[in-house]
Order: sequence, then structure tokens, then C-alpha cells
Amino acid sequence: MLQWRHNMKTHTLGILMALTLTTHAYEKAFDPTPAGTTEIKTIPQRTLLTSQRTENYFATNNNLFGNLFRYIRQHDLPMTTPVKANIMPGQMGFYIDQKNQHKSLPNTDTVTLTTEPARTVISLGQRGGYSQKNYQTALRNLQQELAARPDWKAHGPPYAIFWNGPYIPNFAKKFEVHIPIKPSQP
Repeated sequence: MLQWRHNMKTHTLGILMALTLTTHAYEKAFDPTPAGTTEIKTIPQRTLLTSQRTENYFATNNNLFGNLFRYIRQHDLPMTTPVKANIMPGQMGFYIDQKNQHKSLPNTDTVTLTTEPARTVISLGQRGGYSQKNYQTALRNLQQELAARPDWKAHGPPYAIFWNGPYIPNFAKKFEVHIPIKPSQP
């Protein structure tokens, strides 16, 4: 019993250290929206490495992550946060850090460079696992929030933003859903 308690304390300490590292160790492409909060914010222009499949994002079983992770290792690029996910078709994007924004990087069969312009989004911050159900629930809530703001309208498809790696427990993961928007009146 004493050994089990020692192992449990060690395991808990490891989880807390992993949480700390994943929140602070990587360059952020932009600031997160706090969980339980809806905000309008501007996402700066950034270059992303993207990998895509024809099926729904949640059906890809981390194949997209593997493609991108191998690419950044091969080209000596640091990991950044967050990860951008388009749901249909399934697409995952890693933001390139500021230092390497203008580095000449090749497209491959599985990874493409994409530069996204700055955009305004309505964002809902959430906690929980990265699942189809959690994404859909957050998206419905965000669509209701946008409908209550007549001065803004959707200006592009929604997408997910994932802030934590796969080894973080679901209860501790942070994510957002974004809908690109523009003013209703010019």
C-alpha cells in the first residue's frame, strides 16, 4: 500500500509538471481565450504547416499530427501552440514560430505551407477532451452567441484550436472554437 501511494504521488507530480510545461514551453501564435469565455479577437497573419485528409478531423487517429511532427523534426523547427483543426475535411495546422516565418520550407506529399491573413474571430474557450461531441457543443454555443450580436456576421467556416498535447488528461485540456467574422454593416 505504501508503494502504491508513493507511485501515485510520483504520477500526480509528473502530470502537474507536464501541465506546466505544455502551458509555458512553446511559443504561442496568439493568446488563448479563457475557458468559459467568449471574446472577439484578432488572429495575426501567420504561416502554418498543414496536413489534410478527406475524412472528418476526428476520424484521422492522429495521422495528421504524425505527418506534421515528422516535418518539424526533419526541418529543425520548434513546436508551437496552438494547433489549428479544420473539421471537414480533416486538416491540422502547426503555426511556424516567429523566427522561422520567412524560412524557405518545401511542400511535401503530406505537408503544405499556408499563409493565413490576419482575421477577426469570435472565440469560445473551453476545457475538455478533443472530441467531436465537445467541438459540436462548443460550436452550437458559439453560434448562439454570434446570433445575439447583430453587429457581426460569420465570414468563413468555423474551426477548432487545441492548446495541449495528446498526453495531457482530458479534464485539463484547453480548446477553442473560432468563427471568422466581419461587421454586419460596412
